[in-house]
Amino acid sequence: MTSRREPRLADAAEIAAEQGLSPARISMLYNDRATNGFPEIAGKRGRARLWDHAEVTAWFANRQGARLREHKPPKRNPEDLLNAAEASRFLGYKNPNQVTTYVRDHPGYFPDPDVVEELGTAENPYRRQLWRVQTLLDWMATRPGRGKRADAQRTAPALPDVPVDGDPDELLGATQAAALLGFKSLNSFSSSLSQGNLPLLETADALTEKGGRRRWTRRRILEQAAQRSPKR
Repeated sequence: MTSRREPRLADAAEIAAEQGLSPARISMLYNDRATNGFPEIAGKRGRARLWDHAEVTAWFANRQGARLREHKPPKRNPEDLLNAAEASRFLGYKNPNQVTTYVRDHPGYFPDPDVVEELGTAENPYRRQLWRVQTLLDWMATRPGRGKRADAQRTAPALPDVPVDGDPDELLGATQAAALLGFKSLNSFSSSLSQGNLPLLETADALTEKGGRRRWTRRRILEQAAQRSPKR
């Protein structure tokens, strides 16, 4: 028998941080759930209310989608470079950290940066990621979840054939991991990863030099695949 994974629970503070809101705002949305459809709580930790993280994320995505469909980005030179916060605002997100969240938590969902600047000092290095305006406009036109995305999804490239018996220590990206795990698309893999359904992949084995994309060894991916397989 296959055991059902318990949903990931999140409190108001965690949800607020992800959505660029205050915990008080989350409570207000919950109190007005009769009119806005905000999810019911799934449990409590002490006096703190807990929600199913996946349900709340989906609610915000649907709510945000309607507003974003009406958003018209400001006119900019297509070659202008924008950092993550600027790109978030350009795309119409209220949360200035939205692009950073996409890059960090949804591998393959958002385009790689066009330019990566290595800054700071040897003791305290950091990198700044920049996207061209045209890159952002192209992504907006085919953004997953948009109403006009259906045709694009039907023509999306198939996941590659990835050999199971390759070098177990070879580093593989999100597209290859999705294929080995049996997902039908990169988006479904990214969604499952962000919801905590792939615990062995929450920590990456390496990051790419450009964009900091996560990479995992074939061994780790196959271990995760074994855990996902139904037990007979």
